[in-house]
Amino acid sequence: MATKQLKPTTPGQRHRIAPVFDEITTDRPLKSLTKGIDKSGGRNNRGRMTTRHRGGGHKRKYRVLDFKRNKLDIPAKVQTIEYDPNRTARIALLAYADGEKRYILAPNNLQVGDTIISSVTAAPEVGNAMPMKSMPLGTFVHNIELQPGKGGQLCRSAGTVGQLVAKTDKFATVKLPSGEVRMVLVNCFATVGRTSNPDHFNTTKGKAGRNRWLGRRPRVRGVAMNPVDHPMGGGEGKASGGHPRSPWGQSAKGKKTRNRKKLSSKFIVRRRKSKKA
Repeated sequence: MATKQLKPTTPGQRHRIAPVFDEITTDRPLKSLTKGIDKSGGRNNRGRMTTRHRGGGHKRKYRVLDFKRNKLDIPAKVQTIEYDPNRTARIALLAYADGEKRYILAPNNLQVGDTIISSVTAAPEVGNAMPMKSMPLGTFVHNIELQPGKGGQLCRSAGTVGQLVAKTDKFATVKLPSGEVRMVLVNCFATVGRTSNPDHFNTTKGKAGRNRWLGRRPRVRGVAMNPVDHPMGGGEGKASGGHPRSPWGQSAKGKKTRNRKKLSSKFIVRRRKSKKA
C-alpha cells in the first residue's frame, strides 16, 4: 500500500494525497456477505439528535465480517483482497475447505492464494488466529478479543498492531498502539500480524466535499455563535472566551465521563501516552 500526490488540476486536487489501490483484486463484494444499512443521521430511536455533524454521505453496502475467527482447524484460502467503505483497513475473502466463505480483516502483506487457519495449535504466521496462550512472546497481533468468544475489539483500524509482551497462567499482557499496556485473558483470540493499509494516515482529503461523502457535516465553533446558541458565543470583536463547554454547558476538557460501574482500570498495567507528551 502506498500513496500518490495528484496533479493540481483543481483546487481540491492541489493538496490531495490519495491512496493507491494496488492490493485490491476486485471491485465487487460477495453478495451473500453484504447487507443494506440504514443511516441514522446522528439520531436515536426516538428521532432525537444525539450525535451532531452526521448525515448524508454516499450510499454503502455493509460487508459482514468474521471478527470471532471461530471456524477452528479448517484451512482457508484467500480469494480476494477488497476495499471496504465502512472501515479504513482492507478486507479479505476466505474460502474454507468445507465450502463456506467469510470476510476477515486483511492483515498487511496477505496475498491472494495464501492459506491461513484459526486454531489453538496454529503456527504464529501472518493471518492465523489463535488464543494468546499459544503465541510466543513478542508476537505482533491485531483484532484482539477482550472477552473469549466475543470477537476482536482492539487493533482493528488501518495499520494498527499490538504486541504480546508477557504471559501468566491467566492473563496475557499486550502493548497497544496508544502506548497503553493492558492485561487480557490468555484464552482470548487474536490474529497474527498488522492490519492492512498502514499508509492510511498519510492521506489527505484535499477538500471539504470529501468529508461530506463520508457523512460528516460542517462543524461550527462555539465562539463563532451567538450567546443564545452556545455558552462560549457572543462578545465584542473576536472574543475567544470562557471555559471550554459544550452547547449544553458540560465541561469540554478534563471532565470524567467513564462509567464507574464498567471501569476496567484494574486490567491496565500502564496508561496510554499523554497527548501533551
